[in-house]
Amino acid sequence: MNKSELLSLFSSDYEKYYKVSLFEKLGFKRQSCSVCSRFFWAIPQRSICPDHENYTFIGNPPTSRRFSYTQSWEKIRDYFEKNGHSILNRYPVVCRWRDDLYYTIASIVDFQRVADGKVMFELPHNPLVVPQMCLRFNDIENVGITGRHYTSFCMVGQTCDADSDGGYWKDKCIDLDFGLLVDIFGISPTEITFVEDVWIGAGAFGSSLEYFVRGLELGNAVFTEFEGTEKNHRVLKNKIIDMGAGLERLSWITNGTPTSYDCTFEPVLKRIYEMSGMDNLFSPKGNNSYQSRILSDYFSRISAKLESTSDVLLVKKQIAQELSIDFEKLQKIVVPYESLYTIIDHTRTLVFAISDGSLPSNVGGGYNLRVILRRTLSLLKQLGLGLKVTDIVDLHLDQLRPLYPELMDYRNDIHEILDIEGKRFIETQDRIVTISNKIKKGKAKLSLDDLIRLYESDGVTPDYLVENGLLDAVPANFYTRLSELHSTNRSEKRDKKEFDMDDNIDLDSIKGTALLYYDDPLRYSFNSKILKIVNKNLVILEETCFYPRGGGQEPDFGYIGVYKVDNVVKIKDKVFHQVVGTFEQNEGDVIDCVVEKERRLAITKNHTATHIINHASRSVLGSWVWQNSAYKDETYARLDITHHSALSRDEMQEIERKANDVVRRNLPVMINWHSRGIAEQNYGFRIYQGGVVPTNDVRIINIGGLDIEACGGTHVFNTGELGLIKILKTERIQDGVVRIEFVAGENALNRVQNQDNQIQYIVNKLGTNREKILETFSKNIDELDKSKKKIKNLLRRISIASVDQIDNDSVVLKSESNEDRFLKYYFKIDEEFDDELHLLVGQTSTERNPDLAYISVIIIENKSARVIVFCGKNATKIVKANTIASQLSKMLGGSGGGTPNFGQGGGNMIESLPGMSKTVMKILIEKLNETTEKD
Repeated sequence: MNKSELLSLFSSDYEKYYKVSLFEKLGFKRQSCSVCSRFFWAIPQRSICPDHENYTFIGNPPTSRRFSYTQSWEKIRDYFEKNGHSILNRYPVVCRWRDDLYYTIASIVDFQRVADGKVMFELPHNPLVVPQMCLRFNDIENVGITGRHYTSFCMVGQTCDADSDGGYWKDKCIDLDFGLLVDIFGISPTEITFVEDVWIGAGAFGSSLEYFVRGLELGNAVFTEFEGTEKNHRVLKNKIIDMGAGLERLSWITNGTPTSYDCTFEPVLKRIYEMSGMDNLFSPKGNNSYQSRILSDYFSRISAKLESTSDVLLVKKQIAQELSIDFEKLQKIVVPYESLYTIIDHTRTLVFAISDGSLPSNVGGGYNLRVILRRTLSLLKQLGLGLKVTDIVDLHLDQLRPLYPELMDYRNDIHEILDIEGKRFIETQDRIVTISNKIKKGKAKLSLDDLIRLYESDGVTPDYLVENGLLDAVPANFYTRLSELHSTNRSEKRDKKEFDMDDNIDLDSIKGTALLYYDDPLRYSFNSKILKIVNKNLVILEETCFYPRGGGQEPDFGYIGVYKVDNVVKIKDKVFHQVVGTFEQNEGDVIDCVVEKERRLAITKNHTATHIINHASRSVLGSWVWQNSAYKDETYARLDITHHSALSRDEMQEIERKANDVVRRNLPVMINWHSRGIAEQNYGFRIYQGGVVPTNDVRIINIGGLDIEACGGTHVFNTGELGLIKILKTERIQDGVVRIEFVAGENALNRVQNQDNQIQYIVNKLGTNREKILETFSKNIDELDKSKKKIKNLLRRISIASVDQIDNDSVVLKSESNEDRFLKYYFKIDEEFDDELHLLVGQTSTERNPDLAYISVIIIENKSARVIVFCGKNATKIVKANTIASQLSKMLGGSGGGTPNFGQGGGNMIESLPGMSKTVMKILIEKLNETTEKD
């Protein structure tokens, strides 16, 4: 059963699913659309549903009340608060509580938690309202064009658990929403139409009533009462009201501006018009009433027309005909405003995404951010308004301060990220110009795949190609296709099993393992009953002190009886202990077990150090730093963080200093269990550094109030137990991700002492003391440089002196069929001189004697060999230097190449050297005879 079939089923029993008390009380009649047959409810008789209406409110709003964007929210907030709803602050736009989403796409997502493929609704208050900013990238092409599409928008979420205290169901929900429109926004009941629909989400669905005014959908009240799929479902234990209304649209309906952007971004647009000199054509004081009228008429038509087709160019041409205006003239009027609206929308999206810890990059959700940022930079350049993207950021922050005051804390961070990304984009411009010139010369029509390839490999945006006359228009689905290539969903996480196990084993029939390492983390020996033996080497115990692999922490080792445990994995609530060899005990036996104490302690310290390094990195680098992944083993740990660039040495050392400051302060490491909702409300969403928590009970690790995370790993009691944290190295492992490798505790001390020993070795070799090591080292480097220069001069003299000797020692090969065709070659295997001499001698010899092939093999420390080949101008007509180098390198177990005049390579199979002289002669004779035959 698909969505349309489900709608048909619900509509066939409309009194159960759609008829509410308001309809009967006020005389709303159920009617059917003459175009699409959808059912809707309205007071006046209508022939079509709102989906087929133009926006008749543009220039003629259905109310005398005028609310700005922020005022609209204030009215909504006050109304619902008076009607018993808790008002929540928005949740982050980065959806870290769901592992199947990068971004928060709807207000209801705030309260959805997924475990074992099942969606649960967890509401911190009941009922509630939240001004949730949402990010969606499936309609990028329509942004700026339709007058109503956004990549970021505020969904006012009215949410209620109908079966809990304070809950209500359909009648009250529609009463409240209707009251909002009529009593607060001043819209007449006869203007409001409710359309029957269904909503299908992640594992849950239900009937819904969308409400429209003059063709504009303002909100959708979803009555979620089923879980499962359309074909296999059951009634939810607790039914959920999920009403989502667009704040942008609610403000728009009261103002009737030509586009939603004009009222949503009114203060931002006003300042841009003032700063740039661009006309505010929608102002009563607009300088061009003709253009203002054209724009109003244009935007009132285009949204409805794009409901039935995605061909923007075709729709624009139709509208040009309807308005009796030349298409090119219409484009000149419309496109600058479309571009400006797009820029403002995209910039607001970047403000929220970066504030909440997402970075533009080439991977994951960050890809969408880079796409819209580069599009923004491209459009800004085209418009030529003299504005920077950070100027527009500041305008957004000023406007949004009453609604989202927390954004102000991230102004500098947003500027920094956008400045860095902007410079990277500028660095690609020379290459883009070169590529564009090639496209002009080729004159080939570019396909959608060509455009995607140009963007992916070279950063060429289609907007740039349009600007330079290489493309008529940006294809309707370009940015959507681009977004789809980099999946909007995170890959599903699965249990990591590093051993083979019978997939048919019934885990549910086995009792879960009690986890003693949480109750008593210092307990290393215990005895336990054997519940199950799988594959003769996997043991499930009734209870265990062995920590299983999880959250990036490697497992404990030890012994079960006399059997060595070398891997531990938890699957569902069962802990599997893998032993070396065949486990010959019986199920039901009670057996003594021991955990390796030193391994556990080392891993535990490294794990706590991971949290501290994460905190220190965020303090030093910026608020955008989040844990990307982590690994904690006995000898070292690593933390991958989100960061825009490789770390400098100063940054690395400052992170290390801050981390060790936390160690020295000997802060308490507090561990407590909380319900998930309480943990989120108390500590925010930074608790999800290590990923999604699949259960309602959350184990919170609080390190002195500095770093607070949900974590199932083992930890010390106080930071002072770590003793020392030593960063080993850092590297940028992918775009937007930096890896930090480090170690804590005794292993950190061992690393420091090892480095100290290495320094002492250098001191001894230099014959100096520690205080003068740098001075002595610098002197030695200077002397070495001078020696190298002397050696090079000496080598030049030797090479000049050697040329005559080489000419005398070279072998002449003559063709068997043509004595006039010949080749001279010199071959030497050298253990005494390095390659620098042979590079000089070979080049000089072949320049003086163009018939010569100079071939040398230099033995390096009796472990490997390097091949160097030069061929004179005449010699290359017979044999190429790169061919000889490649074949000899293969004999050495390596590879080689180069040009016809110069080749090089090598390998480490030096045992093949004794037969190489014969091979060289064979190669040259074959090439000499081949050339003669061709003649």
